[in-house]
Amino acid sequence: MSRASETRGEAVVVSKEGLPGWLDPVVRAVETVRPRQLSRFLPPEDGAGRQSAVLVLFGEGERGPELLLMERAGNLRSHAGQPSFPGGALDPEDGDPQGDGPLRAALREAEEETGLDPAGVQVFGVLPRLYIPVSGFVVTPVLGWWREPSPVGVVDPNETARVFTVPVADLTDPANRATAVHPRGHRGPAFLVESALVWGFTAGIIDRLLHYAGWERPWDRDKLVPLDWRA
Repeated sequence: MSRASETRGEAVVVSKEGLPGWLDPVVRAVETVRPRQLSRFLPPEDGAGRQSAVLVLFGEGERGPELLLMERAGNLRSHAGQPSFPGGALDPEDGDPQGDGPLRAALREAEEETGLDPAGVQVFGVLPRLYIPVSGFVVTPVLGWWREPSPVGVVDPNETARVFTVPVADLTDPANRATAVHPRGHRGPAFLVESALVWGFTAGIIDRLLHYAGWERPWDRDKLVPLDWRA
């Protein structure tokens, strides 16, 4: 039985106590940001969509603040091969989607996908629910501080190709920023980091967090990269 399973029935506490000072701008952003400031795609008013959650986990590495990301396996039906935050759909055992169910789901999925110990994660905020039209997911981004880091890596190669961390300094570096161009013509923010092209929903969340936390640096929005980019 996983550690997340052992504590699934317990409420997940959201706490801002004891966070490192560099996270203060992120905490303020989470407290004040509005859904439309994050995305133009919001959950359907009729309640349609599959409830899910992702874990936006901040840690501190050798080069300072960093984010935990993973690359999805190339054989998945949804978002195959795409870098993303750990996360997935809510299970019935996670509890109320309108309560702390998304928090438990984000921690559970992160453990199942990366092997991290949820006991070392301090949840400090939750962003408004957003919508991914292409997959029909209603996603709750759960923000955490990796208070007690634990080893991470690929747990199931059928689901995850790799697990990696990205320094925030690399994400804010204008040289690593670009606009991703979808074959259908859609465009959105992207990050060229760790031999990966981070785009789509994940890049959108990172982009908005950097912006509203005041960490964003001017970058060339006319720098275009296709989705078949390779380092």
